[in-house]
Amino acid sequence: MAPLGLRARLLFTFALLCVVTAAAVAGGMYVQARNDILQRTQDAAVQSMRSRLETVFPLRNPEPGPAELGEIASAVTDRNVSAVALYFGERSPAGFDPMAISEELRRAVAGGQLVWQRIMWRGVPILIIGAPLLIVEPDDTTRLSGIEVYTARSLDPEQRSIDRLAAWAWSIGLVTLAFAVVLASVATRGVLRPVRELGRAARLLGQGDLRARTAVHGSDELAEVARTFNDTAAELERHVKQLRAMEADARRFVADVSHELRTPLAALAAVADVLDEEAAGLPEHAGRAARLVSQETLNLTELVNDLIEISRFDSGVAALALNEIDVAELVRATLRARGWTESVRAELPSGVTARLDPRRVDVILANLVGNALRHGEPPVSVRLSADPHWITLEVRDHGPGLDEAVLPHVFDRFYKASAARARSEGSGLGLAIARENARLHQGDLTVTNAPDGGALFTLRLPRRADDPEGGAE
Repeated sequence: MAPLGLRARLLFTFALLCVVTAAAVAGGMYVQARNDILQRTQDAAVQSMRSRLETVFPLRNPEPGPAELGEIASAVTDRNVSAVALYFGERSPAGFDPMAISEELRRAVAGGQLVWQRIMWRGVPILIIGAPLLIVEPDDTTRLSGIEVYTARSLDPEQRSIDRLAAWAWSIGLVTLAFAVVLASVATRGVLRPVRELGRAARLLGQGDLRARTAVHGSDELAEVARTFNDTAAELERHVKQLRAMEADARRFVADVSHELRTPLAALAAVADVLDEEAAGLPEHAGRAARLVSQETLNLTELVNDLIEISRFDSGVAALALNEIDVAELVRATLRARGWTESVRAELPSGVTARLDPRRVDVILANLVGNALRHGEPPVSVRLSADPHWITLEVRDHGPGLDEAVLPHVFDRFYKASAARARSEGSGLGLAIARENARLHQGDLTVTNAPDGGALFTLRLPRRADDPEGGAE
Protein backbone atom coordinates (compact mmCIF):
# COMPACT_ATOMS: atom_id res chain seq x y z
CA MET A 1 0.00 0.00 0.00
CA ALA A 2 1.41 3.35 -1.05
CA PRO A 3 2.03 5.81 1.79
CA LEU A 4 -0.32 8.79 2.08
CA GLY A 5 0.90 12.15 0.83
CA LEU A 6 1.46 15.11 3.12
CA ARG A 7 -1.85 16.73 2.08
CA ALA A 8 -3.82 13.57 2.83
CA ARG A 9 -2.06 13.12 6.19
CA LEU A 10 -2.78 16.73 7.21
CA LEU A 11 -6.42 16.44 6.19
CA PHE A 12 -6.78 13.18 8.06
CA THR A 13 -5.10 14.58 11.17
CA PHE A 14 -7.24 17.73 11.23
CA ALA A 15 -10.42 15.77 10.62
CA LEU A 16 -9.54 13.16 13.24
CA LEU A 17 -8.70 15.83 15.81
CA CYS A 18 -11.95 17.71 15.23
CA VAL A 19 -14.05 14.56 15.20
CA VAL A 20 -12.46 13.24 18.39
CA THR A 21 -12.96 16.60 20.09
CA ALA A 22 -16.56 16.87 18.91
CA ALA A 23 -17.26 13.27 19.88
CA ALA A 24 -15.80 13.83 23.33
CA VAL A 25 -17.79 17.04 23.91
CA ALA A 26 -21.04 15.78 22.37
CA GLY A 27 -20.67 12.40 24.04
CA GLY A 28 -20.05 13.99 27.43
CA MET A 29 -23.06 16.29 26.98
CA TYR A 30 -25.20 13.36 25.85
CA VAL A 31 -24.25 11.19 28.83
CA GLN A 32 -24.75 14.06 31.29
CA ALA A 33 -28.13 15.00 29.80
CA ARG A 34 -29.26 11.36 29.71
CA ASN A 35 -28.34 10.83 33.34
CA ASP A 36 -30.06 14.09 34.36
CA ILE A 37 -33.29 13.18 32.52
CA LEU A 38 -33.42 9.69 34.01
CA GLN A 39 -32.44 10.92 37.47
CA ARG A 40 -35.16 13.58 37.53
CA THR A 41 -37.75 11.12 36.30
CA GLN A 42 -36.64 8.55 38.84
CA ASP A 43 -36.62 11.04 41.74
CA ALA A 44 -40.05 12.35 40.82
CA ALA A 45 -41.49 8.83 40.56
CA VAL A 46 -40.04 7.80 43.94
CA GLN A 47 -41.35 10.95 45.62
CA SER A 48 -44.78 10.47 44.06
CA MET A 49 -44.94 6.86 45.23
CA ARG A 50 -44.00 7.82 48.77
CA SER A 51 -46.71 10.49 48.86
CA ARG A 52 -49.36 8.13 47.52
CA LEU A 53 -48.43 5.34 49.94
CA GLU A 54 -49.03 7.69 52.87
CA THR A 55 -52.72 7.72 51.96
CA VAL A 56 -52.90 3.96 52.46
CA PHE A 57 -52.13 4.15 56.19
CA PRO A 58 -53.34 3.05 58.60
CA LEU A 59 -53.80 -0.41 57.13
CA ARG A 60 -57.32 -1.71 57.70
CA ASN A 61 -56.23 -5.32 57.50
CA PRO A 62 -52.72 -6.49 58.29
CA GLU A 63 -53.42 -9.67 56.31
CA PRO A 64 -55.14 -8.38 53.19
CA GLY A 65 -56.76 -10.40 50.48
CA PRO A 66 -56.88 -9.68 46.77
CA ALA A 67 -59.51 -6.98 47.19
CA GLU A 68 -57.55 -5.01 49.78
CA LEU A 69 -54.36 -5.49 47.70
CA GLY A 70 -56.23 -4.06 44.71
CA GLU A 71 -57.20 -0.99 46.74
CA ILE A 72 -53.58 -0.50 47.83
CA ALA A 73 -52.37 -0.82 44.24
CA SER A 74 -54.98 1.60 42.94
CA ALA A 75 -53.87 4.19 45.50
CA VAL A 76 -50.48 4.53 43.75
CA THR A 77 -51.75 4.10 40.20
CA ASP A 78 -52.26 6.92 37.72
CA ARG A 79 -52.38 7.22 33.92
CA ASN A 80 -48.58 6.94 33.58
CA VAL A 81 -48.01 4.41 36.35
CA SER A 82 -49.18 0.84 36.72
CA ALA A 83 -49.00 -0.78 40.19
CA VAL A 84 -49.25 -4.22 41.74
CA ALA A 85 -49.46 -5.14 45.45
CA LEU A 86 -48.15 -8.48 46.69
CA TYR A 87 -48.69 -10.26 49.99
CA PHE A 88 -46.86 -13.56 50.10
CA GLY A 89 -48.80 -15.68 47.55
CA GLU A 90 -51.53 -13.12 46.96
CA ARG A 91 -51.51 -10.23 44.46
CA SER A 92 -53.78 -7.43 43.43
CA PRO A 93 -56.13 -8.34 40.56
CA ALA A 94 -54.95 -5.57 38.25
CA GLY A 95 -51.51 -4.13 37.54
CA PHE A 96 -48.49 -5.19 35.55
CA ASP A 97 -47.03 -8.69 35.38
CA PRO A 98 -44.96 -9.42 38.52
CA MET A 99 -42.62 -11.44 36.28
CA ALA A 100 -41.04 -8.12 35.32
CA ILE A 101 -39.80 -7.73 38.90
CA SER A 102 -36.35 -9.18 39.39
CA GLU A 103 -35.48 -11.46 42.28
CA GLU A 104 -32.87 -8.98 43.41
CA LEU A 105 -35.49 -6.23 43.67
CA ARG A 106 -37.92 -8.55 45.54
CA ARG A 107 -35.26 -9.45 48.09
CA ALA A 108 -34.39 -5.79 48.72
CA VAL A 109 -38.05 -4.82 49.22
CA ALA A 110 -38.69 -7.85 51.44
CA GLY A 111 -35.79 -6.59 53.55
CA GLY A 112 -37.58 -3.30 54.17
CA GLN A 113 -35.92 -1.04 51.55
CA LEU A 114 -37.51 1.28 49.04
CA VAL A 115 -35.63 0.50 45.82
CA TRP A 116 -35.92 1.05 42.06
CA GLN A 117 -34.54 -0.49 38.90
CA ARG A 118 -34.56 0.38 35.18
CA ILE A 119 -35.20 -2.57 32.88
CA MET A 120 -36.24 -3.31 29.30
CA TRP A 121 -39.56 -5.17 29.34
CA ARG A 122 -40.94 -6.38 26.03
CA GLY A 123 -38.89 -3.75 24.17
CA VAL A 124 -39.98 -0.83 26.35
CA PRO A 125 -37.76 0.89 28.96
CA ILE A 126 -39.48 0.72 32.36
CA LEU A 127 -38.72 2.14 35.80
CA ILE A 128 -39.84 -0.27 38.53
CA ILE A 129 -40.06 1.06 42.12
CA GLY A 130 -40.68 -1.29 45.02
CA ALA A 131 -41.59 -0.35 48.59
CA PRO A 132 -42.65 -2.35 51.69
CA LEU A 133 -45.63 -1.33 53.85
CA LEU A 134 -44.83 -0.99 57.55
CA ILE A 135 -47.02 -1.48 60.65
CA VAL A 136 -46.52 1.04 63.44
CA GLU A 137 -46.89 -0.48 66.92
CA PRO A 138 -48.38 1.47 69.87
CA ASP A 139 -44.87 2.05 71.21
CA ASP A 140 -43.98 3.74 67.86
CA THR A 141 -41.84 0.85 66.73
CA THR A 142 -42.33 -0.43 63.19
CA ARG A 143 -42.35 -3.83 61.64
CA LEU A 144 -42.79 -5.18 58.16
CA SER A 145 -46.33 -6.01 57.21
CA GLY A 146 -45.28 -8.36 54.43
CA ILE A 147 -47.16 -6.25 51.86
CA GLU A 148 -45.02 -5.17 48.91
CA VAL A 149 -46.09 -2.48 46.48
CA TYR A 150 -44.45 -2.14 43.05
CA THR A 151 -45.03 0.53 40.42
CA ALA A 152 -43.96 0.40 36.78
CA ARG A 153 -43.52 3.61 34.86
CA SER A 154 -42.76 3.69 31.14
CA LEU A 155 -39.60 5.61 30.25
CA ASP A 156 -40.47 5.74 26.58
CA PRO A 157 -40.95 9.56 26.49
CA GLU A 158 -37.61 10.05 28.19
CA GLN A 159 -36.02 7.56 25.79
CA ARG A 160 -37.35 9.56 22.85
CA SER A 161 -35.79 12.68 24.34
CA ILE A 162 -32.52 10.84 24.78
CA ASP A 163 -32.69 9.59 21.18
CA ARG A 164 -33.18 13.18 20.00
CA LEU A 165 -30.10 14.15 21.98
CA ALA A 166 -28.16 11.35 20.30
CA ALA A 167 -29.35 12.53 16.88
CA TRP A 168 -28.21 16.05 17.74
CA ALA A 169 -24.86 14.68 18.85
CA TRP A 170 -24.45 12.83 15.55
CA SER A 171 -25.50 15.94 13.62
CA ILE A 172 -22.97 18.03 15.51
CA GLY A 173 -20.31 15.42 14.76
CA LEU A 174 -21.08 15.46 11.01
CA VAL A 175 -21.13 19.26 10.88
CA THR A 176 -17.85 19.31 12.79
CA LEU A 177 -16.34 16.81 10.35
CA ALA A 178 -17.36 18.95 7.38
CA PHE A 179 -15.97 22.03 9.10
CA ALA A 180 -12.76 20.15 9.90
CA VAL A 181 -12.31 19.11 6.26
CA VAL A 182 -12.81 22.70 5.06
CA LEU A 183 -10.47 24.05 7.74
CA ALA A 184 -7.89 21.36 6.96
CA SER A 185 -8.09 22.13 3.21
CA VAL A 186 -7.44 25.81 3.87
CA ALA A 187 -4.61 25.04 6.30
CA THR A 188 -2.94 22.47 4.05
CA ARG A 189 -3.16 24.81 1.07
CA GLY A 190 -1.30 27.44 3.05
CA VAL A 191 1.30 24.92 4.22
CA LEU A 192 1.74 22.93 1.02
CA ARG A 193 1.95 25.84 -1.44
CA PRO A 194 5.43 26.91 -0.29
CA VAL A 195 6.42 23.25 0.01
CA ARG A 196 5.36 22.59 -3.60
CA GLU A 197 7.19 25.71 -4.78
CA LEU A 198 10.28 24.58 -2.90
CA GLY A 199 10.02 21.10 -4.45
CA ARG A 200 9.64 22.58 -7.95
CA ALA A 201 12.69 24.79 -7.46
CA ALA A 202 14.69 21.85 -6.09
CA ARG A 203 13.77 19.72 -9.14
CA LEU A 204 14.82 22.50 -11.51
CA LEU A 205 18.07 22.91 -9.59
CA GLY A 206 18.69 19.17 -9.77
CA GLN A 207 18.08 19.27 -13.54
CA GLY A 208 20.79 21.89 -13.92
CA ASP A 209 18.81 25.14 -13.84
CA LEU A 210 21.03 27.01 -11.39
CA ARG A 211 18.82 30.10 -11.58
CA ALA A 212 15.89 28.29 -9.98
CA ARG A 213 14.56 30.11 -6.93
CA THR A 214 11.43 29.92 -4.79
CA ALA A 215 9.20 32.78 -3.66
CA VAL A 216 9.42 33.76 0.02
CA HIS A 217 6.13 34.53 1.76
CA GLY A 218 5.93 35.81 5.33
CA SER A 219 8.43 35.22 8.10
CA ASP A 220 7.53 31.79 9.48
CA GLU A 221 9.63 28.60 9.47
CA LEU A 222 8.70 27.75 5.87
CA ALA A 223 9.75 31.20 4.74
CA GLU A 224 13.07 30.71 6.52
CA VAL A 225 13.53 27.37 4.70
CA ALA A 226 12.77 29.11 1.37
CA ARG A 227 15.31 31.86 2.10
CA THR A 228 17.92 29.27 3.05
CA PHE A 229 17.24 27.36 -0.19
CA ASN A 230 17.59 30.54 -2.26
CA ASP A 231 20.86 31.45 -0.52
CA THR A 232 22.19 27.93 -1.03
CA ALA A 233 21.16 27.93 -4.71
CA ALA A 234 22.81 31.31 -5.26
CA GLU A 235 26.03 30.13 -3.64
CA LEU A 236 25.92 26.90 -5.66
CA GLU A 237 25.40 28.87 -8.86
CA ARG A 238 28.38 31.06 -8.05
CA HIS A 239 30.65 28.08 -7.34
CA VAL A 240 29.50 26.18 -10.45
CA LYS A 241 30.15 29.23 -12.61
CA GLN A 242 33.64 29.49 -11.14
CA LEU A 243 34.29 25.79 -11.70
CA ARG A 244 32.98 25.94 -15.27
CA ALA A 245 35.15 28.94 -15.98
CA MET A 246 38.18 27.20 -14.50
CA GLU A 247 37.38 24.03 -16.46
CA ALA A 248 36.98 25.99 -19.68
CA ASP A 249 40.28 27.77 -19.03
CA ALA A 250 42.01 24.45 -18.35
CA ARG A 251 40.63 22.87 -21.52
CA ARG A 252 41.53 25.90 -23.57
CA PHE A 253 45.02 25.83 -22.09
CA VAL A 254 45.45 22.13 -22.91
CA ALA A 255 44.14 22.63 -26.44
CA ASP A 256 46.33 25.67 -27.04
CA VAL A 257 49.44 24.01 -25.65
CA SER A 258 48.78 20.84 -27.64
CA HIS A 259 48.38 22.75 -30.89
CA GLU A 260 51.44 24.84 -30.17
CA LEU A 261 53.49 21.70 -29.53
CA ARG A 262 52.65 20.10 -32.86
CA THR A 263 55.09 22.21 -34.89
CA PRO A 264 58.17 21.67 -32.70
CA LEU A 265 57.19 18.03 -32.28
CA ALA A 266 57.14 17.57 -36.03
CA ALA A 267 60.72 18.84 -36.17
CA LEU A 268 61.70 16.64 -33.22
CA ALA A 269 60.09 13.63 -34.89
CA ALA A 270 62.14 14.24 -38.05
CA VAL A 271 65.35 14.51 -36.04
CA ALA A 272 64.35 11.42 -34.02
CA ASP A 273 63.88 9.44 -37.23
CA VAL A 274 67.40 10.40 -38.33
CA LEU A 275 68.85 9.48 -34.94
CA ASP A 276 67.00 6.18 -34.98
CA GLU A 277 68.49 5.34 -38.37
CA GLU A 278 72.00 6.30 -37.23
CA ALA A 279 71.75 4.66 -33.79
CA ALA A 280 73.27 1.39 -34.97
CA GLY A 281 76.44 3.15 -36.11
CA LEU A 282 76.90 5.21 -32.96
CA PRO A 283 78.85 4.17 -29.86
CA GLU A 284 76.81 2.06 -27.40
CA HIS A 285 75.85 4.84 -24.98
CA ALA A 286 75.12 7.32 -27.78
CA GLY A 287 73.06 4.72 -29.66
CA ARG A 288 71.03 3.95 -26.54
CA ALA A 289 70.43 7.66 -25.99
CA ALA A 290 69.40 8.15 -29.63
CA ARG A 291 66.87 5.32 -29.44
CA LEU A 292 65.51 6.68 -26.12
CA VAL A 293 65.08 10.15 -27.66
CA SER A 294 63.31 8.62 -30.63
CA GLN A 295 60.94 6.56 -28.43
CA GLU A 296 60.12 9.42 -26.07
CA THR A 297 59.46 11.71 -29.03
CA LEU A 298 56.96 9.17 -30.35
CA ASN A 299 55.33 8.93 -26.89
CA LEU A 300 55.13 12.71 -26.61
CA THR A 301 53.64 12.95 -30.10
CA GLU A 302 51.01 10.35 -29.17
CA LEU A 303 50.16 12.23 -25.95
CA VAL A 304 49.79 15.55 -27.78
CA ASN A 305 47.59 13.95 -30.45
CA ASP A 306 45.40 12.39 -27.75
CA LEU A 307 45.11 15.70 -25.92
CA ILE A 308 44.07 17.40 -29.15
CA GLU A 309 41.47 14.68 -29.71
CA ILE A 310 40.11 15.06 -26.18
CA SER A 311 39.94 18.84 -26.60
CA ARG A 312 37.78 18.35 -29.70
CA PHE A 313 35.31 16.25 -27.72
CA ASP A 314 35.29 18.78 -24.88
CA SER A 315 34.67 21.70 -27.20
CA GLY A 316 31.95 19.81 -29.11
CA VAL A 317 33.61 20.06 -32.53
CA ALA A 318 34.27 16.33 -33.00
CA ALA A 319 32.28 15.06 -35.98
CA LEU A 320 31.64 11.78 -37.76
CA ALA A 321 32.63 10.96 -41.33
CA LEU A 322 30.07 8.20 -41.95
CA ASN A 323 30.41 5.50 -44.58
CA GLU A 324 28.71 2.21 -45.30
CA ILE A 325 31.33 -0.35 -44.28
CA ASP A 326 31.76 -4.09 -43.87
CA VAL A 327 32.41 -4.34 -40.12
CA ALA A 328 34.24 -7.67 -40.28
CA GLU A 329 36.61 -6.32 -42.94
CA LEU A 330 37.21 -3.19 -40.85
CA VAL A 331 38.21 -5.34 -37.84
CA ARG A 332 40.56 -7.42 -39.97
CA ALA A 333 42.15 -4.25 -41.42
CA THR A 334 42.72 -2.90 -37.86
CA LEU A 335 44.43 -6.13 -36.76
CA ARG A 336 46.42 -6.42 -39.97
CA ALA A 337 47.70 -2.82 -39.88
CA ARG A 338 49.18 -3.37 -36.40
CA GLY A 339 50.51 -6.87 -36.93
CA TRP A 340 48.00 -8.47 -34.52
CA THR A 341 46.45 -10.96 -36.93
CA GLU A 342 48.34 -13.93 -35.49
CA SER A 343 47.97 -12.79 -31.83
CA VAL A 344 44.21 -12.27 -31.81
CA ARG A 345 41.47 -14.83 -32.36
CA ALA A 346 38.64 -13.27 -34.39
CA GLU A 347 35.04 -14.45 -34.73
CA LEU A 348 33.76 -12.27 -37.55
CA PRO A 349 30.60 -13.35 -39.40
CA SER A 350 30.45 -11.98 -42.92
CA GLY A 351 27.77 -9.75 -44.32
CA VAL A 352 27.50 -7.40 -41.32
CA THR A 353 27.40 -3.84 -42.62
CA ALA A 354 26.83 -0.57 -40.82
CA ARG A 355 26.99 3.16 -41.44
CA LEU A 356 29.91 4.23 -39.23
CA ASP A 357 33.04 6.38 -39.13
CA PRO A 358 35.77 3.82 -39.98
CA ARG A 359 38.63 5.93 -38.58
CA ARG A 360 36.98 6.32 -35.18
CA VAL A 361 35.96 2.65 -34.97
CA ASP A 362 39.57 1.75 -35.84
CA VAL A 363 40.76 3.97 -32.93
CA ILE A 364 38.35 2.20 -30.54
CA LEU A 365 39.42 -1.29 -31.63
CA ALA A 366 43.12 -0.42 -31.56
CA ASN A 367 42.83 0.80 -27.96
CA LEU A 368 40.83 -2.21 -26.77
CA VAL A 369 42.96 -4.88 -28.47
CA GLY A 370 46.22 -3.08 -27.59
CA ASN A 371 45.24 -2.94 -23.90
CA ALA A 372 44.23 -6.60 -23.90
CA LEU A 373 47.58 -7.62 -25.42
CA ARG A 374 49.63 -5.40 -23.08
CA HIS A 375 47.85 -5.94 -19.78
CA GLY A 376 45.92 -9.17 -20.19
CA GLU A 377 46.90 -12.73 -21.00
CA PRO A 378 46.35 -14.75 -24.18
CA PRO A 379 44.26 -15.78 -25.89
CA VAL A 380 42.82 -12.39 -26.85
CA SER A 381 39.64 -12.58 -28.91
CA VAL A 382 37.43 -10.23 -30.91
CA ARG A 383 33.83 -11.34 -31.46
CA LEU A 384 31.30 -9.65 -33.74
CA SER A 385 27.53 -10.07 -33.47
CA ALA A 386 24.61 -8.05 -34.85
CA ASP A 387 20.86 -7.61 -34.84
CA PRO A 388 18.74 -5.46 -37.16
CA HIS A 389 19.56 -2.26 -35.25
CA TRP A 390 22.87 -2.74 -33.43
CA ILE A 391 26.30 -4.28 -33.86
CA THR A 392 28.28 -5.58 -30.89
CA LEU A 393 32.04 -6.08 -30.74
CA GLU A 394 33.47 -7.92 -27.73
CA VAL A 395 37.21 -7.76 -26.96
CA ARG A 396 38.34 -10.20 -24.30
CA ASP A 397 41.52 -11.49 -22.74
CA HIS A 398 42.02 -14.41 -20.34
CA GLY A 399 44.08 -12.69 -17.65
CA PRO A 400 43.14 -12.13 -13.99
CA GLY A 401 40.61 -9.44 -14.91
CA LEU A 402 40.17 -6.06 -13.29
CA ASP A 403 39.76 -5.35 -9.61
CA GLU A 404 36.18 -4.42 -8.66
CA ALA A 405 37.42 -1.08 -7.34
CA VAL A 406 39.04 -0.34 -10.70
CA LEU A 407 36.03 -1.13 -12.96
CA PRO A 408 34.14 2.17 -12.39
CA HIS A 409 37.28 4.20 -13.30
CA VAL A 410 38.58 2.32 -16.33
CA PHE A 411 37.41 5.05 -18.72
CA ASP A 412 38.56 7.98 -16.57
CA ARG A 413 41.24 10.21 -18.06
CA PHE A 414 44.78 9.48 -16.86
CA TYR A 415 43.45 6.87 -14.39
CA LYS A 416 46.05 4.32 -13.32
CA ALA A 417 44.92 1.12 -11.63
CA SER A 418 48.19 0.92 -9.72
CA ALA A 419 50.35 3.71 -8.33
CA ALA A 420 53.35 1.62 -9.33
CA ARG A 421 52.38 2.17 -12.96
CA ALA A 422 52.93 5.91 -12.81
CA ARG A 423 54.93 5.64 -16.02
CA SER A 424 53.36 3.57 -18.79
CA GLU A 425 53.67 3.16 -22.54
CA GLY A 426 50.38 4.88 -23.33
CA SER A 427 49.07 8.38 -22.72
CA GLY A 428 46.43 7.26 -20.23
CA LEU A 429 43.73 8.70 -22.51
CA GLY A 430 43.16 5.79 -24.89
CA LEU A 431 40.11 4.24 -23.22
CA ALA A 432 38.58 7.66 -22.52
CA ILE A 433 38.92 8.53 -26.22
CA ALA A 434 37.50 5.12 -27.17
CA ARG A 435 34.35 5.70 -25.10
CA GLU A 436 33.95 9.25 -26.44
CA ASN A 437 34.11 7.88 -29.99
CA ALA A 438 31.50 5.23 -29.13
CA ARG A 439 29.16 7.85 -27.69
CA LEU A 440 29.70 10.09 -30.71
CA HIS A 441 28.09 7.23 -32.69
CA GLN A 442 25.20 7.20 -30.16
CA GLY A 443 26.56 3.92 -28.85
CA ASP A 444 28.48 2.94 -25.72
CA LEU A 445 31.54 1.11 -24.47
CA THR A 446 31.42 -0.93 -21.25
CA VAL A 447 33.70 -3.29 -19.35
CA THR A 448 33.09 -6.26 -17.04
CA ASN A 449 35.00 -9.27 -15.80
CA ALA A 450 34.16 -12.46 -17.67
CA PRO A 451 32.75 -15.26 -15.45
CA ASP A 452 35.68 -17.56 -16.21
CA GLY A 453 38.37 -14.89 -15.96
CA GLY A 454 39.66 -11.97 -17.98
CA ALA A 455 38.40 -8.49 -18.83
CA LEU A 456 35.56 -8.19 -21.32
CA PHE A 457 35.07 -4.88 -23.21
CA THR A 458 31.77 -4.57 -25.09
CA LEU A 459 31.29 -1.99 -27.86
CA ARG A 460 27.68 -1.42 -29.02
CA LEU A 461 27.08 0.80 -32.03
CA PRO A 462 23.91 1.53 -34.00
CA ARG A 463 23.95 0.16 -37.53
CA ARG A 464 22.68 3.51 -38.81
CA ALA A 465 24.40 6.21 -36.76
CA ASP A 466 23.24 9.78 -37.32
CA ASP A 467 25.88 12.41 -37.88
CA PRO A 468 25.51 14.85 -34.92
CA GLU A 469 25.91 18.54 -35.49
CA GLY A 470 29.48 19.65 -35.07
CA GLY A 471 32.36 21.27 -36.75
CA ALA A 472 34.71 19.63 -39.17
CA GLU A 473 37.82 18.07 -37.80
